[in-house]
Amino acid sequence: MLYYLFNYINKVYGPPGFDIFRFLTFRSALAAITGLFLAVYVGPRIINYLTKNQIGEAKKQDGPKFHWSKAGTPTMGGLIILLSVFIPVLLWGDIKSVYVILLTVGTLWLGGVGFLDDYLKVVKKYPNGLIGRYKLLGQVFIGLVIGIAIYLLPEFQDFSTLTTVPFLKNVNLDLSVLYIPAVVFIITATSNAVNLTDGLDGLAIGVSAIVMIALALLSYVTGNVRLAEYLNIIYMPGSGELTVFVAALVGASLGFLWFNCYPAQVFMGDTGSLALGGAFGILAVLIKKELFIPILGGVFFMETISVIVQRLYFKYTKKKYGEGKRVFKMAPIHHHFEMKGWQEPKIVVRFYIIAIILAIVSLVSFKIR
Repeated sequence: MLYYLFNYINKVYGPPGFDIFRFLTFRSALAAITGLFLAVYVGPRIINYLTKNQIGEAKKQDGPKFHWSKAGTPTMGGLIILLSVFIPVLLWGDIKSVYVILLTVGTLWLGGVGFLDDYLKVVKKYPNGLIGRYKLLGQVFIGLVIGIAIYLLPEFQDFSTLTTVPFLKNVNLDLSVLYIPAVVFIITATSNAVNLTDGLDGLAIGVSAIVMIALALLSYVTGNVRLAEYLNIIYMPGSGELTVFVAALVGASLGFLWFNCYPAQVFMGDTGSLALGGAFGILAVLIKKELFIPILGGVFFMETISVIVQRLYFKYTKKKYGEGKRVFKMAPIHHHFEMKGWQEPKIVVRFYIIAIILAIVSLVSFKIR
């Protein structure tokens, strides 16, 4: 809103110093700062409300026993993240941008699915929350909406089904009729991947912040004709506006981490994890960097693969030998390291380091092709 106000002042009265608000870099910085301070401001208030109403994490019987002491910690803290993202976007972003609209709608939708799951688990005391197939249906639905929109909208007509291939210069893969199913799979996978990663204090939100910083740079470059041409990537007019959204998300994530670091005062719940994971997938899809997801989101990818491997191997050995065996002491893999005796903060920091390395590799890949 302030973006439009300052634009109006510039047009009517000439640039009296407000012309700087046209620049993406300046508005992105403001969005990040606003998101950070909003999270720090509203965080204690939402935490107090959740505590007062006894909206706390239930004891997880399938998790490590030493996590049982965390039962009762306020959850649904993803509301802090969502509020601290969308207010800065409304203030500093171009909310008429089709890129911003698609990312906003997708993130809010998945946050809503997560909120419903948390509400049913914590408030209504349903043991499993939202039934798995309904949660999956919500993820598939928004994936279809995003995929069809990109496929049909004129803003994407020159590159709707293309995606950049990592490490290969001037090579773009055309997914053609498989594009919409691919988008559905990506958004469903990334939202679930972040959800699986959200098992240690500060882990999911910290890794998400690192990933989003890299995506902010990629969004800016993709929307800049000179930089896109220099790096030989698909130039997408208007996609740079996503930088404001991503910057707000980085600021909100850091603000939330203030309360979520060990020992956590609040958990994000599915409200936050599904929204963050969905935002990651939608962003990668919108800027045509889908194939970078396993690299840039390597920590999320590793967590997901560990669960898949564990389940498949358990079923295989149970069928063959009559007794199920495990590859890891416990999955997702962060619990494996806990069971080996690693302290929670050590695991989180080491996963941060891995995420930073993978983010650097993702960015550097554009120059070593």
